[in-house]
Amino acid sequence: MENLIYLDNAATTFPKPEKVHDAVYNFYRKNGVNPGRTGCDLALNAEQMIQKTRKKYSQFFNKSLYDQGKSKDHNRLIFTMNATMGLNFIINGVVRSERQDHIVTTKLEHNSVIRPVNHKVREGASATFVVPDSEGYIDPMEIKRAINSKTKLVIMNHASNVSGVVQDITSIGKICREHGVVFAVDSAQTAGVLPLDMQESNIDFLCFTGHKGLFAPTGTGGICVADHASLLPTLVGGTGVKSADPYHLEEFPYCMEAGTLNLAGIAGLSAGLDFIQEEGMDHLYAHEMQLFSKLQEGLLKIKGVKIWGTTRIDLAQKRRVATLSASVEGYDASDVGTILDVEYGIQTRTGLHCAPLIHDHYGSAPRGTVRFSVGPFNSEEHIEKTIRAVAEIAADRQ
Repeated sequence: MENLIYLDNAATTFPKPEKVHDAVYNFYRKNGVNPGRTGCDLALNAEQMIQKTRKKYSQFFNKSLYDQGKSKDHNRLIFTMNATMGLNFIINGVVRSERQDHIVTTKLEHNSVIRPVNHKVREGASATFVVPDSEGYIDPMEIKRAINSKTKLVIMNHASNVSGVVQDITSIGKICREHGVVFAVDSAQTAGVLPLDMQESNIDFLCFTGHKGLFAPTGTGGICVADHASLLPTLVGGTGVKSADPYHLEEFPYCMEAGTLNLAGIAGLSAGLDFIQEEGMDHLYAHEMQLFSKLQEGLLKIKGVKIWGTTRIDLAQKRRVATLSASVEGYDASDVGTILDVEYGIQTRTGLHCAPLIHDHYGSAPRGTVRFSVGPFNSEEHIEKTIRAVAEIAADRQ
């Protein structure tokens, strides 16, 4: 494990900061009980931890609002198991197939969006998958052209988990607001990595996952819901309050949360954000992108290696995150990944990365690519060893 070079941070950041480990361990050791089900001290402590984390993340995703001295209902920060669960809540809670609602999304999306959208279409809704340019960027005007009188939802990722391209969500959010269309953003690859502000970008629903850039355990995530936005609950059950009511509660956060939450995971989610704010998000991003630039530059020099999507790195505009997809001539992507793992101790991710439409667009389907994603705990030595390893693999087929 000590010699492992981990370059799969787009899937899950690893290792986690020590304070995240400590937060999870200490919660279970000292406070591992249900909140809201009793008035005992341990339960109250658990409830306080949850509410503190709600408020912390509500502020994190709405910085400009709080900087203006305004408030936001932090109960509209709801916890889910992951971004997939949150995206399903949004799509199923906004779109009505029976009234033939229309959805606008993109070919860059993860199956967490593609599949629930396709299910809605099968039930009677319609959808437009906007095509990116050759580098993987979405022209905001293409989103505008896709909107029609039946469009109820525009939903898209902030950054691609295949090529790392970061979209201009502020321009797209402005278009959605002007047309009265709900705008939802999948920030799985950017929450904790790049600034996200719901007011500045006119975001109605911001979906996030904990186990990537927020350094939290797996099984954590959520949705930050704008105060003006409405969402039909699609999960019902116990809440621990108003138990005599025969129907699920309508107020936030209970309307979107049923059953016992992942309490230790939420404690880790809180600690992950603490780590980011202590280290400085810009500092972490600059470190990752410095290493990423070195990695991309090195791979581009190797004969037989192809990088799919853009190779531009505009640090000032922050239009990339530290993720790229590559292939080696003469090899299947899965074989390259296996060789890197077994012979060099380098862990990457291979295949379609749950984003088949963008691979179809690039031409890297059906076998996919080798994805390299840099994290804050990588070093220059890791990158140098990786470049040498890929060069050796490529040389074997020349």
